[in-house]
Amino acid sequence: MDLRKIVSSVQNVSEAIASVINVDVTIVDHHLNRIAGTGCYKEQVGEKVDENSAFGFVLRQGESLIIENPRQHDICLQCENVGNCMEYAEVCCPIKVKDQIVGVIGLIAFEEEQKTAMIGNQKNLMEFLNKMADLISSKVIEQESTDQIKFLVKELETVLDSVDRGIIAVDGTGKIIHYNKRAIGLFKLSENEVCDRNIKDLLEEFDVNLLFKKSRQVKNRAFVYRGKGDGFRGVFDANPIRIGSENFGIVFTFSNISDVLGIINDMTTGTMIMKFDDIIGESQLFNEVKIQGEKAAQSSSTVLIQGESGTGKELFARAIHFHSQRCKKPFIPINCAAIPEQLLESELFGYEEGAFTGAKRGGKSGKFELANGGTIFLDEIGDMPLHLQTKLLRVLQEQVIEKVGGKDFIPIDARIIAATNKDLENRVLEGEFRQDLFYRINVIPLHIPPLRQRGEDLMILVSYLLNKCNEKLGKYIQEVHPGVFDVFMSYQWPGNVRELENTIEYAVNMCSGSIIMERDLPKRLSRRQTESKDESFRGITSIQELERKEMIKAIAYFGNTKQAITMAATALGIGRATLYRKLKIYGIKTVSK
Repeated sequence: MDLRKIVSSVQNVSEAIASVINVDVTIVDHHLNRIAGTGCYKEQVGEKVDENSAFGFVLRQGESLIIENPRQHDICLQCENVGNCMEYAEVCCPIKVKDQIVGVIGLIAFEEEQKTAMIGNQKNLMEFLNKMADLISSKVIEQESTDQIKFLVKELETVLDSVDRGIIAVDGTGKIIHYNKRAIGLFKLSENEVCDRNIKDLLEEFDVNLLFKKSRQVKNRAFVYRGKGDGFRGVFDANPIRIGSENFGIVFTFSNISDVLGIINDMTTGTMIMKFDDIIGESQLFNEVKIQGEKAAQSSSTVLIQGESGTGKELFARAIHFHSQRCKKPFIPINCAAIPEQLLESELFGYEEGAFTGAKRGGKSGKFELANGGTIFLDEIGDMPLHLQTKLLRVLQEQVIEKVGGKDFIPIDARIIAATNKDLENRVLEGEFRQDLFYRINVIPLHIPPLRQRGEDLMILVSYLLNKCNEKLGKYIQEVHPGVFDVFMSYQWPGNVRELENTIEYAVNMCSGSIIMERDLPKRLSRRQTESKDESFRGITSIQELERKEMIKAIAYFGNTKQAITMAATALGIGRATLYRKLKIYGIKTVSK
């Protein structure tokens, strides 16, 4: 409680008292600083009063005091100014605020007539001074309340401005009455512009009137703001301002969709960071692919990773991402074969509210939006439906996506890494995959060799997987018997590293000692050994069939013009006439010579 906060009011009270009683008035605060005065005391405002004076005594005791005999009173004898005192009488009244002494009102008579008037009417004088003290006290309380309200307002403004969402409060007509700095920054408006706006100006495509009418809470509603050449896509929440059952307005909270996705990106980017050194394998063939992958990471071109199931295509995709300049942005994988065809489009590109039955309110962002600025990994792209291949081609060509049920094209900056265990060139010939899309995604091709071509990596992988399974299962298997390695080396590993890991885990579970023996292996490994010869024979393709397939592939690649036939013959390593003759034998249609 500080009288200095209401100095102007205290001075007015002191002048009012002086005009009524016709004596000089001075008022000190609880530090004995003179903060108001009339007559000779007006020039002394700001000076400090002696703590042994009557003012100091009243501050300590908290009771009113009347001195009729200045310079002789016991209190006066302790005052350092007693020798220079010119007073005839003095009256002091404490100013109390909630039982706390915050100051003293002093009346001083410098003439006998003034003394007589003061002493002769002590009762009424003290009542009057107590009322004046109460008046000052109420002013202090009022100022404290005002200061507290200002503090709360400032505190609230600080809190609102620290929120990373735009906040706008509107009245019942939609007129903007409050906002935070994030809101004006989001909508690119000045503070003067905001005050003149209605929320309908910001949400033109949304039925705000319906929102006011229903007065319901809204969560995560998508909208598009089209400013003066500077719009954005966002989401908002709306909460009615209710007092009792009456609605007085709505509080909106806004976010740019890119900020929302950024939060998701921060949560997903750090998961399963992969480096090329983390991919197990030291064979020359495998190291060559790693080197190619590191070079691909330095580019922004599309990568197509081909390889059999279980060879580690996603590991390479992650390593390329985390070695690239996009490493701090999200890596978003999606398996095109694992999601039903009717859902894949909305998973990839997202959907708008009401796009189909069961669509969420506010719509949903797709994987491409989540991957914005980073990398999207399209696994098993060979199983993507043809109509989605067309939409994917647009993304690659124009760097935009269109949501299901949407009207706007959304700019996207996401690098595409695709993977497949299918022969995409054959699927192109069969009409199952778009040729133009194949060329678009096959800018940087990587072929991961199967495990059967990486015999020298087998021992390294077995050692690594054995330690991994020991830790997972709480076992202590020390090694693998050489006979087991013989089985592994002769096995074809159709499931590649994934199958090898499952095999090691099975063997660790079955092993009752410290060494994995042949008896601990799955039965399929020994059975496949005996069947391998028959399977190898059944898998042999005739020379004629191979020749026919290669010719079809060459014609599909180079085209069916006379010039293209010449180029196809050169690629096949045969003469033009020979090619025409064989095309006729195999019944492959061409243009006439």
